Amino acid sequence: MKIDELKSIPLLTEVDNDILLLFLGTRQIYETNYTKSSTVYGQSDGCVTLDIVISGSLVGYSLSPNGSETGMFEFFKGNIIGANLMFGDSNTYPLNIYCLTDCKLLHLTKAAVLELLKNYGFVMQYIKSLSQNAQGMNLKIAMFTQKSLRENILDYLLAQTAQQQSATITLPITKKQLADYFGVQRPSLFRELKKLSDEKIISIDNRKITINNH
Repeated sequence: MKIDELKSIPLLTEVDNDILLLFLGTRQIYETNYTKSSTVYGQSDGCVTLDIVISGSLVGYSLSPNGSETGMFEFFKGNIIGANLMFGDSNTYPLNIYCLTDCKLLHLTKAAVLELLKNYGFVMQYIKSLSQNAQGMNLKIAMFTQKSLRENILDYLLAQTAQQQSATITLPITKKQLADYFGVQRPSLFRELKKLSDEKIISIDNRKITINNH
């Protein structure tokens, strides 16, 4: 990866070029390509690098003893993985991290992160990532405990319209994975989607969904 590409990443924008060149040369910063359906980290794997999504999308999901999956987080270009784990007393992944598409991740070793934490700009972006992770967890807790499935679906779709900047969005995951994300069975998800469609709130064309009157 070239220096100008690294500097385009918010976390690294204010880092000195010489430091980035040193880390690249010593492989304290390096990139890895992953194919669709690859598992990047398994549940209970140790967190040894801070990862930035350069391209593609991933999902973090938990696997229960009976084999059912619950999707917890999605990661897209620019998102950071592992910021809240690297320096914890227990720094193992509580979730499986799985590639929904072909992905490219930039990895920063713990030694590199410790050095970069001397840079104020890096620190502020790192704190922002920690805050976003905490907010995501809070939203997930609220989804499980406070909101109906209908409300959760609409919140998810509205978030996707904002991210994709269109009233018509393409689901980044399959409907099965979406059901897992909401912690419900597929028939329950399909019933609620059909109700929303019958009420003309959304229009569905396979994985393309339009939010009407948005």
